[in-house]
Amino acid sequence: MFSFVIKRLLGLIPTLLLVAVLVFLFVHLLPGDPARLAAGPEADDKTVALVRADLGLDKPLPEQFVNFFLNAARGDFGHSIRTKRPVSEEISARFWPTLWLTVVAMVWAVLFGLIIGISSAVWRNQWPDRLGMTLAVSGISFPAFSLGILLVQVFSVKLGWLPTVGDDTWLHYILPSITLGAAVAAVMARFTRSSFIEILQEDFVRTARAKGLTETVVVIKHCLRNALIPVVTMMGLQFGFLLGGSILVEVVFNWPGMGRLLVDAVEMRDYPVIQAEILLFSLEFIFINLVVDVLYAVINPSIRFK
Repeated sequence: MFSFVIKRLLGLIPTLLLVAVLVFLFVHLLPGDPARLAAGPEADDKTVALVRADLGLDKPLPEQFVNFFLNAARGDFGHSIRTKRPVSEEISARFWPTLWLTVVAMVWAVLFGLIIGISSAVWRNQWPDRLGMTLAVSGISFPAFSLGILLVQVFSVKLGWLPTVGDDTWLHYILPSITLGAAVAAVMARFTRSSFIEILQEDFVRTARAKGLTETVVVIKHCLRNALIPVVTMMGLQFGFLLGGSILVEVVFNWPGMGRLLVDAVEMRDYPVIQAEILLFSLEFIFINLVVDVLYAVINPSIRFK
């Protein structure tokens, strides 16, 4: 297991290098001149040229990339064009609100997804199954931004029960986390149902029932662990997608997180912030996949990595 983890960590280097090249090229293909935006609409060409030289944008692209990559390897992503603050400070200030929102959304989505999925599998083709799959299809079909606007209109504007802006109290997390986690709960429910239906048809389940074990013991003790292997894979992927998908939700609720920061950076052509955030999202995806692979052995000890 230790050698497996080390190999996966070493595999981060070429992956992140490839991502850095692609991100750098795509960012510099964006229309607009960040030097012009930083200098202001009233600045003359001479001032814009000075700003461009100060930002290092007057150098050839290969030289800019080498400087960016060498600095990033040391943890230095430069300074934000928009605020002049270090990019690391900009991201660290926005990282925790996004992480906590993602964790809250993931917790309730996994909990409800597992409950609905297991219930639908146990009572297959009965009313719990039909109700659960109807909710799952609705959650997948409803766009996140539309759901967020609807929740704001009902629970904030009409009823006045919940706040919509900021992250000051736990009440601020309710609407954004529901909006962010609805699709994940739906996917988890459908995936758990499919996995459990396959497990319930296995020979060891029939043997457990033949021994006189109750259905609750059969489902929880014998089926749950075996069904969790594919479910954990889906959980890891969905957690990564939640981190990236929080952009639209943060815009709708004006959440002070990384998604909101990325939108502002794109509008201002803030190259250092855009590059650093996308690299961070990529690193999070790779790390989550590594954690999922390690969890396989924890859930099912018969799995061994060589």
